Amino acid sequence: MQPQEGQMDVMLAYDHSRNARIALDSVREMFGPLKPTVTLISVIEDVGSATGEADELFSEQYAVQKAGVEAAAAELLAAGMPAKVILAEGDARKMILRATEEKKPDLLVMARHSHQPDSGPLGFLTKRLDALVEEFDHMTFGSVSAFLARRVKCPILIIPTHAHAPAAQAAE
Repeated sequence: MQPQEGQMDVMLAYDHSRNARIALDSVREMFGPLKPTVTLISVIEDVGSATGEADELFSEQYAVQKAGVEAAAAELLAAGMPAKVILAEGDARKMILRATEEKKPDLLVMARHSHQPDSGPLGFLTKRLDALVEEFDHMTFGSVSAFLARRVKCPILIIPTHAHAPAAQAAE
């Protein structure tokens, strides 16, 4: 489904996390009246191991993320916004960049990484790991949003995630 002449085409980086839900809600609130076509790009990063356990983990992550992005697309459709899904495997930065180069959206929307990880039974451990990964990312590559802000050829809207979003919390 191609956007109609004059219809805005928004690409939303979506990984079914708390932050992605905040970005989804923001797209609905900010652009809903315009009824843009929204392409949700969801990138599943390979765990990088050749073991059977790693393959199983990847398959599980892929299924969960696929179901999440398809549910988000259904929400947008229900709100009257045409939506489509792109599932990609690999480095999120490179795959989102490639998608913007191929699809040429009018706007890329993504959530800024926050220090508030998704809640769950391993919340404490998740927070510690999240902090370590965040530090490593900034030392080596920078964040996904910073990488894309320097490279995409379309405007980019980075949604802050420090504020609580009621719809995002309800989805957890």
